[in-house]
Amino acid sequence: MRTFDPKEISTGEFHSLMLGAIAPRPIAFASTVDKEGNVNLSPFSFFNCFGSNPPILIFSPARRVRDNTGKHTLDNVLETGEVVINIGNYAIVEQMSLASTEYDKGVDEFVKSGLTPVASTMVKPPRVAETPAAFECKVLEVKPIGDKGGAANLVICEAVLLHVQEEVIGADGKTIDPFKLDAVARLGGNWYLRAQGDCLFELPKPLQNQGIGIDQLPVHIRQSPVLTGNNLARLGNTSSLPTQEEVQAFTKDPLYAYLLHKHQNNPPEAERQIHLLAQQFLEEGRVTEAWKALLTLSSKGNS
Repeated sequence: MRTFDPKEISTGEFHSLMLGAIAPRPIAFASTVDKEGNVNLSPFSFFNCFGSNPPILIFSPARRVRDNTGKHTLDNVLETGEVVINIGNYAIVEQMSLASTEYDKGVDEFVKSGLTPVASTMVKPPRVAETPAAFECKVLEVKPIGDKGGAANLVICEAVLLHVQEEVIGADGKTIDPFKLDAVARLGGNWYLRAQGDCLFELPKPLQNQGIGIDQLPVHIRQSPVLTGNNLARLGNTSSLPTQEEVQAFTKDPLYAYLLHKHQNNPPEAERQIHLLAQQFLEEGRVTEAWKALLTLSSKGNS
């Protein structure tokens, strides 16, 4: 691996490397007003949520790397202590990008981007009508980290109200459907990510049941030339294994029996094919079947 010391390269170079590596990053599409009521709208990818009781969101309008100037959004939250964090999605990603243009103070980016302001309920800044979700926020603290170009300004916000478009709420009425949300995120340079299609996948969370861990897998599974680290972790997230009777019954599975018969004169290849079969099961979410296939090898003395 190459190593980069931020003290030995320019801030701009390290900034580029950092944003390329820490990705994807969610985007806070922040709407603010100054003390005269002038509206500002700008996206920030130094952003995330940090607690839910109270609900805390933090974003950072960092000082510009090239000339160490501040941003209108920061000036506004310091003046008024309020912000709406709109969540951008693919339908408005180019309008959101256009709003990042460095217009002069007092220029309304709602007008420039063609987006629609909607009056908020508990704060002065308007929210974006086209956004799938918007958090009305009170600013608890603005914490500057340094005073040079690229320095962070952590805007710590408490969400006091959340608006969500009806069409992105899941079937249970309590969650947000990621396919309908169609979120976007920032990568390095000019690159973005669209959270849609094959980009979305589910993993069982190891919260309720304590998995056995990779260290407890039989040696022939841990040292498999076929199974990946992700495959092993899925197996290690299992809390109970199939019984010996279930493993024995699996040996009558037609595909398993076919593979053994086909490679009966080549035991190493037969074992590799069983590992490939288990991998296929894992990729299909059939963890129990993967365990059964692999444990048949243990019953043959490979433990």
